[in-house]
Parts: sequence; C-alpha cells; structure tokens
Amino acid sequence: MPQFDTIVKGGTVVDGTKVPRYQADIGIKDGKIAEIGKLNDSDAKKVIDANGLIVAPGFIDLHTHYDAQLHWDPYCTIGSWHGVTTVTIGNCGFGFAPLRPQDADRAMLALSRTEAIPLEPMRVSMKVDWETFPQYMDRLSRMPLGVNVSHLFPIAPAVAYVMGGFDDAKKRFPNKQEMDTIIGHYKEAVQAGAAGWSAQRLVPEGRASVQRDYDGTPMITDILPDEFYIDMAKAMNDVGQGCIQFTQSGAAESSFGVEDDFKFLEKMTKAAGRPLLYNAIVISDKHPESHKAQLDWVNAANERGARVFGQAVTARAPVRMTLEDWNLFDSVPAWKEATIGTVEERKAKLSKPELRAEMRADYDDGGMETLDVIFGGFETYIARKVKDRDLKLKYEGMSVKQIAEAEGKHVIDAMLDLSVADNLQTEWAGSVANSKVEGYKELMSSPYSLPGVSDGGAHVKFITPAIYPTEVLSWLVRETGTLSLEEAHFRLSGMSAWAAGLKDRGTLRPGMAADIVIYDSDTVAAAESEIVHDLPANEWRRVQRAEGYKHIMVNGEVTFEDGQCSGATSGALLYNGAAR
Repeated sequence: MPQFDTIVKGGTVVDGTKVPRYQADIGIKDGKIAEIGKLNDSDAKKVIDANGLIVAPGFIDLHTHYDAQLHWDPYCTIGSWHGVTTVTIGNCGFGFAPLRPQDADRAMLALSRTEAIPLEPMRVSMKVDWETFPQYMDRLSRMPLGVNVSHLFPIAPAVAYVMGGFDDAKKRFPNKQEMDTIIGHYKEAVQAGAAGWSAQRLVPEGRASVQRDYDGTPMITDILPDEFYIDMAKAMNDVGQGCIQFTQSGAAESSFGVEDDFKFLEKMTKAAGRPLLYNAIVISDKHPESHKAQLDWVNAANERGARVFGQAVTARAPVRMTLEDWNLFDSVPAWKEATIGTVEERKAKLSKPELRAEMRADYDDGGMETLDVIFGGFETYIARKVKDRDLKLKYEGMSVKQIAEAEGKHVIDAMLDLSVADNLQTEWAGSVANSKVEGYKELMSSPYSLPGVSDGGAHVKFITPAIYPTEVLSWLVRETGTLSLEEAHFRLSGMSAWAAGLKDRGTLRPGMAADIVIYDSDTVAAAESEIVHDLPANEWRRVQRAEGYKHIMVNGEVTFEDGQCSGATSGALLYNGAAR
C-alpha cells in the first residue's frame, strides 16, 4: 500500500513561517502533511508535478461575508479562485445565528443593504431550519464545503434574538438579565465551535455609517454602549479562547479614527485577553496620511500589551456601480434617503429638488471629499456603460466632471440627470483610489498588519476585493518588491492563522492540514472584471477570475486545477479553530 495519498513533487516550498524558501517534495496522507523531503513517486497513489512552481499554504481570509453564499456556492468564489482555502464568516456582527425563523427575512433584508448581498438569492436558497448557534453549526457541518469555514458569533442577531427582534433591539439597551442571556448564548456558541465574536460599531461624535440597515437606520451593533462590549470581552476572557473581530464603521470618512475610541478598543482587548482583529485600514491616494493614525495606534497598542492586528485593504479594486443598487454613500443623509427603495422610488427621490440641493451643498462643503478615501474622486467617475441608445452615443466614456462642464451643470446634477434618464442603468466606473505603493510599504512595515478585508460575498455588484491574495503576490511581491515572497505568505497564511486562533492550518509543516496552493510566480495575476449571472434567482454579480494557479488543494484534495473546479468538497467546518 502506498505510503502517501499524494506527493507534491519538486516545487519551491514557501511554508508560511518566514523560513527561507527551499526545494522539497510534500507527502500527503489523510488530508494532512505527512512528510516533507525527498520522496519516491512510487510511494504515492498520485503525484502532482510542481517543478518550477511555488508551493505554499492556502490563504486564510479572515474577513468575509459568505454567510449566505455558502448556501449556494460551497467554494466561496471569488476567494477560492484566488487560492483561499479557509474563510471566516460571521464578521462585523452580522449573520444568521442565533435566529428565530420568523426573523429570517428581516436578517436577510439587513444584509441586502448593509453588505449589498442580493435579496432574492438568499430568499430562495436559505431554508432557515435552525434557531440557536449550535443548531446552525450542525447545519453547516452537513453542507458540502469546498473551503474550510470558521464561524464567529455575530452580535447583531444574538441581541435581536434575546430582545424580541431586530427592530425592538434598536429601541433600548439590553438590561442585566438580557445581557446575561446574550453572554450565555455566546458561551454556548463557543462550546459549539465559535471562533470568537464580532461587531461593527459606529465611531462616536454623531458620524454616520456607510453600512446601514435596509431602512437606513443604524445596525444594532452600531448603537450598543461601551459597557456592552466590555462585558462581551470579559465573557471571552472567561472562555479563554477566540478573537474579537471589530469593524470601526465610519472611521474611513472621519480622519480614520478617534483617540477616545482607540482607547476604548484597547481597553476592550485587554479585558478579553485575546487578539483583536481591527478593521479596516485603507490606503488612500488622495489622502496619503489617512491611514497613519490607525497604524500608529495598532503599533502602540501592542507595545502596551494589547494584541491588536490591523486588517488592511490590499486589493486595488475600483468601484463599478449603478444607482439601481448603490448604497455606499449612506454616511451622507441625502444620499442615504435617495438610495432606499425600488427603482421607481429611487428615481423619484433622486429627482427631488430638495434632496438635490442637500447633495450639492454637501459636495460643495467637502462632505463627499471624505468618501474619496475609499471610493476615489466622485467627479472622476466615468459613464462606462449607458443603457439607453441615444444617451449612450452622447455620454458613454465621459466623466461626471466632463458632462458637468459640457452642459453647464453642477457635478451632482450631471451624474443624477443621466442616471435617472437611463432608468438608473448607467454604470459608473470609479478610479482606483488606493494604488500608491508608498502607503503599502509603510503599512507592511508594521509587524501587526494583515492583508485582506476581502468582504467576500458582499457588495457583489460593486467591488471585487476578494482578489487580494493574488494582488499581494503579483503586485506587492513581483511588481513592486514591497514584500518578499516569504513575508507575503507568512501574512497571508501563517500569521493570519495565529491571529485568529486557527490551530491546524496556515503553515506547511508535518501534521498540519494539507491546504496548499501551487502557482507560477511569474504569471499569477487577477483577470479583468466581468459580470456573471451565476447567483440563484437569475441574479448577477461582478467577479475577477485568477491566472497562474495550477493546483489548489483543501485538506489534501485538489479543488481547482488550472482554474477549473474539480467538484471536490473536501472543506471542513472548524471548531474553535480546528477541524474535528
């Protein structure tokens, strides 16, 4: 009987620990790495030729919203196309457990706006036959998985579950008995395998979040008090494992953070005694200093004994959007109001003189300028595709600024007049707002920064940041030399696993899970953006495929070969950071 199920032969191993690369064979048995060295082909049932290729641990994506997509796509694409073999769901405090069946549609409505996940695919694909977090973990354990899945305990559905529903939970704070019950559900979730808890919180001083509920109100987690999160941190300390994933909503459009909020996050982290995954650090071409307060705090917090990791957006993924679906100007009240509702309702509101006046005033006063940090210069957006034939001939290829100058209009009116006339079908293309490598060199000089914030499964019609592992390898390593290959794989896998408490994967060492990417370092790249109609209910999304990945393996089985899915569903549900 062969000693190994598979041997990966002759590749250059970059093992995710920062050890210098070396050439070796990898023997795989029962989904784990059994031996690394010079191995005989005859000792395996199958041999994969990796000569001239890089062999590295599969990428670990700690910030995804594949919670819904898992129900129709076991591979969590886009991520798995780009070498991701492990994902974390339940981020930002959003998810589907615990959840009363009567609240299922309300939870889907929330995610349809705050994370821009199309509603109908959720409605037709998710039969909510669970209620508690342990029941949901049992449900996931029986689903086919093409990647490994780690699940955080999301705060919003838990608070709604205890306080009588999503809307009731926004009317007041939990009382002592309710708080104890929420903590009880969290501890029960940890016993069932939860990897920690997560939340999104609005930065203080009245700033508005770009991630709102379906009706434009803040999410539950945005309005919970400091004391709630300190109590949750103490509960994490009680169980002694897991991590906190915390999104500081509104930080990007408020000079990236408030000193008092940094102090609170540090206090919370120390109360938990566990790592904090802080989201999100964004490099901005137009505001090249904007990330520094966050990065300085992350570094200083670690010096003071708080284990804080800064999760950074490391993909150059420009916005492509129509006003039929767009929701990410929600921090501006007039835009929030105008982009809620059906197409006809949106058209009517986008044409309202009083809302237009507010939008113009906000733009003129610099309100839109703060959104440039994430989305690029509003006036530079180009009418990339215009649906109406006559409008197409006149406007397609022109920027908002060019249209405004040609017609003597304010840039707000130039954009909205065309969009409304085109039944909100005009596709606007934003510029790449985060392409200056100097910021990434500074970002990656910190030992505590993690590449990612893919938002995989979310905002599927606008952006494609789930390509980030390929961006790191092709741009930050090959093209700019910002990172060495060893450092890149350490941050993409080994360090990410350690930060999130994943125990059995992230590095290529004997005994670890055989999650492996085999790729050509000279050709690995992200393909061009395209629209595919591959969601349930005939819905569409924007994707970018990958080039240069020869084999992607999950627990010892090939899931993708030269970009083609093998059909293997060898992924595992992770319990407290490990497969059972």
